Amino acid sequence: MEKHRKISVALNTVPGLRAAVYHRALAAAGSPGGILEAGRKGRLARLGTSPAVAAAVADLDVDGRWAEETETAAAAGVRIVTLDDEGYPANLRQIADPPPVLYIRGEITGEDSEAIAVVGSRAATGYGRATAAVLSRELASRGVTVVSGLARGIDSSAHHGALEAGGRTLAVLGSGMDCVYPRENRPLADSVARSGAVMTEFPFRSQPDRWHFPLRNRIISGLSLGVVVVEAAARSGALITGRLALEQNREVFAVPGNISSPVSAGPNSLISDGAKLVSRVEDILEEFPRLAGREPVQLQLPQPLSREESSLLSHLGSEPVAVDDLIRRSALPSARALSLLTALELKGLVDRQAGRGYVRH
Repeated sequence: MEKHRKISVALNTVPGLRAAVYHRALAAAGSPGGILEAGRKGRLARLGTSPAVAAAVADLDVDGRWAEETETAAAAGVRIVTLDDEGYPANLRQIADPPPVLYIRGEITGEDSEAIAVVGSRAATGYGRATAAVLSRELASRGVTVVSGLARGIDSSAHHGALEAGGRTLAVLGSGMDCVYPRENRPLADSVARSGAVMTEFPFRSQPDRWHFPLRNRIISGLSLGVVVVEAAARSGALITGRLALEQNREVFAVPGNISSPVSAGPNSLISDGAKLVSRVEDILEEFPRLAGREPVQLQLPQPLSREESSLLSHLGSEPVAVDDLIRRSALPSARALSLLTALELKGLVDRQAGRGYVRH
């Protein structure tokens, strides 16, 4: 078993050996060792892999890759879990192409089998961010784990909402664990890891390449009983997650929005196609017998704001305010203002919009 784990982790570092390709090769070769042997004997290309992947497998230094990944993981406080390990998430194991390997910072528990994904646009409106935060806070207060992708906008608001309730939340990255994206969400990732887990299928040093995110989305839906799309453009990653949820036999929910808003086109289209309309958390819970009727537990009381935090917050509203303008209005030193903004973001009270400034939740 340990030999299979070592080979699985090493194979996972081969560029282009995606989960779907890995599982086709595994079905033909019988085991991770069989994939490796087929590569070394020149037969892997006949098992559904490209010539480049077959060549990379043939040249793979299993012991070297295993040592490099496990040593880096240990130093970063990250566990490496393979599909055959007991700690692999139960819901995710059920999908057609589960990740052969997961890197996990934090803890996956039995509670996380009762999870709902909340996803949406990076370019979210104030309405969308507030709705995502409220739904996530109410789900978490009822013992439901909130899953999202740690992206700007809706995803960040979903994680913040769950954290506000003192609940569990899982974040799925489209990069290696050492390349958290976006960079400004690294403090949020730390908070998520303390109250749930951050995870990825990509090995260390994997950059947030564009093609990683559709793969990431199948994990978000795969971890969950259902997916709530809050805001999304007509063509977006959130809609991909919704379609993947249907393929995985998960429930799909959507929050209706302003018909003139581009980020409402996605959820409004999902509703017209049969997704359940969500206007309150009960619309989600009633679809799952074991969740229906749950009463919220006492929310975690927020820490009182300092005078400086209250002052800074008073200068924010639903429209973005640039950092330089906030510093000027608050008359705070720039380093102090940035520190306070980070603290307010972790408390779920403000949200950063890349290149535009901060808004108040």
